[in-house]
Amino acid sequence: MPSRSVDAIVLGAGMVGVSAALALQARGLDVTLVDRRGEAGDETSFGNAGLVQSEAVIPYTLPSDPAEIAAAALNRDPRAHVRYRALPASAPALWQYFQFSHSSRVAETAAAMKPLVFGAADAHRKLAEAAGCGDLLRPTGWIKVWRTSQGEDGARRDVEALRAYGVVANFLDRDGLLALEPHVGEAGRGAAQFPDPLSTPDPGGLTRAYAALFVERGGRFETGDAMTLASAAGGWMVTTAKGRVAAPDVVVALGPWANDLAKKFGLRLPFFVKRGYHMHYEARGNAFLSRPVLDLEKGYLVAPTTLGLRLTTGAEFARPDDPPSSAHIDRLEPFAKAMFPIGARKDAAPWLGRRPCLPDMRPIVGPFPGKPGLWLDFGHQHLGLTLGPITGRLIAEIVTGATPFVDPAPFRAERFG
Repeated sequence: MPSRSVDAIVLGAGMVGVSAALALQARGLDVTLVDRRGEAGDETSFGNAGLVQSEAVIPYTLPSDPAEIAAAALNRDPRAHVRYRALPASAPALWQYFQFSHSSRVAETAAAMKPLVFGAADAHRKLAEAAGCGDLLRPTGWIKVWRTSQGEDGARRDVEALRAYGVVANFLDRDGLLALEPHVGEAGRGAAQFPDPLSTPDPGGLTRAYAALFVERGGRFETGDAMTLASAAGGWMVTTAKGRVAAPDVVVALGPWANDLAKKFGLRLPFFVKRGYHMHYEARGNAFLSRPVLDLEKGYLVAPTTLGLRLTTGAEFARPDDPPSSAHIDRLEPFAKAMFPIGARKDAAPWLGRRPCLPDMRPIVGPFPGKPGLWLDFGHQHLGLTLGPITGRLIAEIVTGATPFVDPAPFRAERFG
């Protein structure tokens, strides 16, 4: 089988991997991008809510109220769904996540994430302009709708916490909400508006446009299995459909599958996956949505996309490869139909995606401990689309020995011991 050498290999062609490949390429490296599917943005990057969340400084956490915990554990809270047989394997990581959720480390994560989150929109704008796909990034912002006074109280607490980090947000009464989204149903009493984030009607298309830019600039995109990665003289080698490719540096950007490769090379992480679903719907009559809208108290989001109105769910705690289930979508759909102008389903079955998570809700961006030339860029939890270009810049600076634009220490794998 023929072989060749390049400066760097990136494993994984979702938004995170494509962005890392572009950033390494921009620093003068000859880069090969490898993905098992042979098409960029065909997994988690395809089916998300399409938000570049430049307000998402404070991480998602688990509840502390016993009643909320019980409701979630018993599948009585529509914001989450639990597959009980997944719990034994994921319990250690989820326990660490629970401990993190109620500690000073939430503020530590927010402080570490702030420069990445605040730089995310500009990083996307630069890539979109270069790729000629600026029409796929829209300055719509997004809104979180509440149904009850309790929901409003929670939204106001969350917004005040975000404002302390410099996030811009507005409160809308019912009239203000209807001025922005006239087809929100009567269940929506008011909303918190975040005007600065970007949205895309086609997150998979955006990822593919960035990948096309990478190829246009001379990069190679090949189909291959990341698990064939092996050490080789002077670096690393992976097998693709076109042969063996060797490089002194390899970036692992495999999202929810990254942990499999990490374990292959002896790295044990408290890694877990939050699964999520989407379903597309026709709009009723001439109704429309102009931006992504979250039903705060039911935990789902509806976004306008090129494929229809996309309903995305909250987290399903399950084993990564458990068969998909329609249960979460089925449960949320009646709430959504009362809140939004959605009509008939457009998909035969719900789409399933997987969010790669670590207990402190920070990605790992940096060296693989004890493996020179092997680098990690994964664990972006709910923010892979948002953070891909900005963590791509960070990993490229680290790999090439440049001074990182942000302190990389909070994102190193060694933080887990």
